[in-house]
Amino acid sequence: MKKVIAKNQMVEVVMEDKPKIKENYLLIKTVYSVISPGTELTLIGISQDREIHLGYSAVGVVEEAGENVTGIKVGDRIACYGAPYVRHSEYLLVPKTLCCKVPDNVHTCEAALGGIGAIAIHGLRTAKLQFGEKVVVVGLGVIGQLIAQIAEAAAYDVYAYDLSRERTELLRQNSNVHCFTNTEELRTALKEGSPYPGADAVLLCTGGKHSNLTEESLKWIRDKGKVVIVGDIEPEFPRAGMFAKEAEILIARAGGPGRYDSVFEKDAIDYPYGYVRWTEGRNMGEYLRLVSEKKINVLPYVKEKVELEHIESAYKGLINKNSPILTKIISYS
Repeated sequence: MKKVIAKNQMVEVVMEDKPKIKENYLLIKTVYSVISPGTELTLIGISQDREIHLGYSAVGVVEEAGENVTGIKVGDRIACYGAPYVRHSEYLLVPKTLCCKVPDNVHTCEAALGGIGAIAIHGLRTAKLQFGEKVVVVGLGVIGQLIAQIAEAAAYDVYAYDLSRERTELLRQNSNVHCFTNTEELRTALKEGSPYPGADAVLLCTGGKHSNLTEESLKWIRDKGKVVIVGDIEPEFPRAGMFAKEAEILIARAGGPGRYDSVFEKDAIDYPYGYVRWTEGRNMGEYLRLVSEKKINVLPYVKEKVELEHIESAYKGLINKNSPILTKIISYS
């Protein structure tokens, strides 16, 4: 079978044996997988003299179900998430805890975003907002776009910022979120209409490591507000700004509880619902529910499809941070 790797800062398609089914796992024939530009372009950049698998969010059809897998049968469409099990490959062997059945009314390419949707949902949950509170989403790549839409669906008062006018316009077309490309205009808007100026939380969904946005975000929050790091940005916050508002700095780790836990993932042992409500798998299921019930619209993000033989050019096209093309869908037809 074919799979996509990074090596020596290049993207290649190589061959590998098709995986064999095992207990508590699903063997999935991939239909689509999604390129996550922020993560994958970084991995390509550090792939000197070694092979790195790319990708972590996909959808496909069950070819075989292992022992102890219930509620899923051969032929079902399945969204799946989480490296190293999910990647850009023609076949995937995935623990059942990282799989969700796709509702009938959800398009297969929409379901391919399931893993990215789980990351967006977990990032928003990390802020621990309450009904009616105000949130700022900074960076309108695909994760930022999803967070902003999901936050609006949860009835938060949502403000979004990105330097790219094309990306703010893309969000405006699919939501009623207040969008800004200028930090001064954003700060002014956060002061209006309330005796308590500022946001309850700022979610930093941008990358670029060192950024003045960390310091700037402290100016946007209210007293005892929160800043949540979602993207690949260094947490460099000046003490004076944190102290003045007793700010809370948080970081969201991937798609939720279970990520990087070998018992949950490799051994496919789920956490009891009564103790852990929202695992990475259940967050993915919640994303699919939001799409199914038309609470969010992700179709504008999955229009760009690419075949495996054109994969290298697909990555080159995602380097431009001002582009309205946020991701590309790899087709395995």
